[in-house]
Amino acid sequence: MDWLNLPPLNGLRAFAVVAETGSYASAAERLNVTQAAVGQQVRALERHLGIALIARRGRGIELTGPGASLGHELGIGFEIIGRGVERLTEEAASRPVQVTMSPAFAVEWLLPRMAEFQQEHPEITLMLNPTSEVVEFRPGGIDLAIRYHDRRRPRSDEEAVLVSDMIVIGAPSLIGGLELRDPASLTKMPWLQELGTNEVSDWFTYHGVVPEEPLTVNHMPGNLIMSAVRRGDGLTYTARAFFVDDLEAGRVVELFSEQLFGVYYIQRPQDHQRPEANTFLKWLKSRSETVSAEPVRS
Repeated sequence: MDWLNLPPLNGLRAFAVVAETGSYASAAERLNVTQAAVGQQVRALERHLGIALIARRGRGIELTGPGASLGHELGIGFEIIGRGVERLTEEAASRPVQVTMSPAFAVEWLLPRMAEFQQEHPEITLMLNPTSEVVEFRPGGIDLAIRYHDRRRPRSDEEAVLVSDMIVIGAPSLIGGLELRDPASLTKMPWLQELGTNEVSDWFTYHGVVPEEPLTVNHMPGNLIMSAVRRGDGLTYTARAFFVDDLEAGRVVELFSEQLFGVYYIQRPQDHQRPEANTFLKWLKSRSETVSAEPVRS
């Protein structure tokens, strides 16, 4: 096809609707433009082709021979285009909304709220991708990402879904009667850290502590850390929001806290956003929260 010599699409569309309806006025109503605009586009098409497509007959119009032939071909062509766009739209609407986030955020914050979203929007299917890796946005892939940063790395105009104290916690069975008065006293303790992160050493650095010996840090997926902490396998540095019930029930003990230090925020593609993803985004933002309390020690 010679794309350079193809007439402007607006002119072809305007003429196709005039040919279908037999009226400039009806075509203008279908296209939601003025009758004059339709006439201008059709005349521009005739000039481009060098052929008269429409003839005046009294107060009405009729198609010329070439006009009738072109109108028939355009009707078939636009019908095929319309069916293709419709199928594509239906496929996009049925494709699950793919969301990536850390395993800890997925298990402890998002999943307990999923039933509510599904009840409100049963027509939308969600596909969660819990991972500590930063998944890139690609067409047909991730629609939304929930990322983490702390208040040392502020971001402008971010859409926060959770702002929480960040706390060091451990089970009573692990802490027992130990004197853990300052961050330096925790260097001999076993730690649990999410795969792909450097949270433990970052926490000690933030508090100006340089361990004399290598730290004992076990790396595992964030969703497994939660149960391991409750068993007493080690300390961890996490969001207060993930352990509110455990703290209140005494299943874990808070040792140190940075108030409103952790921010879980939403990232999305800038070039295109599916309506279904926008619906989930709006719901997420409506459930955003801030979780804070006075620290046990400072």
